[in-house]
Amino acid sequence: MRPVQLAVIDLGSNSFRLVVFTATGGEWKRTDEIYEPVRIGEGMAATGELGQGPMERALSAFDVFAHFCRAAGLGLDQVDAVATSAIRDATNAEAFLDRARERSGLPVRVLTREEEAHYGYLAAVNSTTLADGCVLDLGGGSMQLTQVAGRLETASASWRLGAVRMTERFLPGDEPASRKQLDKLRAHVTTKLERAAWLTECGPRLVGLGGTVRNLASAVQRAADEPSIGVQGQCVSTEALDELIERLAELPPAERSKIPGIKPARADLVLAGATVIRTVMDVGGFAALETTEAGLREGVFFAHLLADEGGVVEDVRQSSVARLAAQYPSDIAHTAHVERLALGLFDETAAAGLHDGDPVERELLSAAAALHDIGMSVDYDDHHKHSRYLILSAGLPGFSPTEVALIAQAARYHRKGMPDAGPMDGLLADKRDLARLDRMSVLVRLAEDLERSRDQSVRAAHLEVGSKRARLRLEADGDTAVPRWAAGRETELFQRAFGRALEV
Repeated sequence: MRPVQLAVIDLGSNSFRLVVFTATGGEWKRTDEIYEPVRIGEGMAATGELGQGPMERALSAFDVFAHFCRAAGLGLDQVDAVATSAIRDATNAEAFLDRARERSGLPVRVLTREEEAHYGYLAAVNSTTLADGCVLDLGGGSMQLTQVAGRLETASASWRLGAVRMTERFLPGDEPASRKQLDKLRAHVTTKLERAAWLTECGPRLVGLGGTVRNLASAVQRAADEPSIGVQGQCVSTEALDELIERLAELPPAERSKIPGIKPARADLVLAGATVIRTVMDVGGFAALETTEAGLREGVFFAHLLADEGGVVEDVRQSSVARLAAQYPSDIAHTAHVERLALGLFDETAAAGLHDGDPVERELLSAAAALHDIGMSVDYDDHHKHSRYLILSAGLPGFSPTEVALIAQAARYHRKGMPDAGPMDGLLADKRDLARLDRMSVLVRLAEDLERSRDQSVRAAHLEVGSKRARLRLEADGDTAVPRWAAGRETELFQRAFGRALEV
């Protein structure tokens, strides 16, 4: 099937970004990206119009984007350029857009507030498991909140509360922020949110997107000394955000990037953005902010890709695993059989009372088995380690950081070694997580052993469990010497995971 490409250009108030998405059938991935922090909304709070300097920066960046699209062979029907708050609200927006079209040849869609909120909603529900709650999309010029119920958007609103606007209005200058300034900003946001009475009825989950959200999540992650595997699914508690706001406020804007995780390009804006977000959490009664790395660009792409499905993926977690597996194809029949055998062994051990049969753990096991061999696309040698690297690097939207770490570590130990947290120590410090890792690892490894000949000759495996021993009985077509030899080596790990000696 021939791949289809779409370039989404996001002309935001703070930054311009071009992202190229490539889709083959139902699978897709990002294949290129250009980012420029143009700050087209700079100075608009005072004048209401786009300044000459910001417009020149914006036109130069947009011109580069247009040249890129032409060089990449992308036609006008493969480019969707959208403009958000600053351009939408500027009194001289039409003059700027005319210059942009004349200079680049690319048409620009100016999104309404409702459209901007809708695309943020699509980005959130297609990259997280959010079913009931609220989506927060904070940009440079505006903030959108969308109520979600049953994965459907039920209400939304937009305010001119973006990080650039709020910085210029409430936190100008080069000095540390005073408590009085922050209190005024909080009061302003609280007053604006009064027209969203539904905010307190959204449910407990708040999913945030945008550069400010990602920066804050990264800083909280670094402060907790957690391994850096991206911020997808990272949860920022109110306590952690309060501590970060306090640290940011003590520093002048030029020095805020000294805090690990805060990017220099956002250092002067991040405090205002953090304060806006914290106020939303307070008004809505949210205990934490869940981060997604998806943004408006992904939302626009999903609207194109999933037009017939209303823009919404049916099962985010399943889709994430399938997409990653498709990017690094291995022996499909072998991988599918290993997954079936691993899940069969999970059900057998649960039925025997060796664990509680947690359906979430079963789902994580399924993901680890489906992805255990993707490292073969790098090389056979150490492919178990390559699989871990690819899982951690590519990420799995819909899974929490701890769940991704469990999947990656179980894939890493599908061949040999005694499982441990390794570089994921900051995420897998809990004894329950380590116990899950042992169970997942030995079940994937046993399934791999039973399918060692890659011929699917072992149809199923059944356990007979006693007080000290567990006997694994195989249903097979043909000789079982290889699977019995391979599985017979797992006695030590099986004993550690389930407290029983293993016989095959």
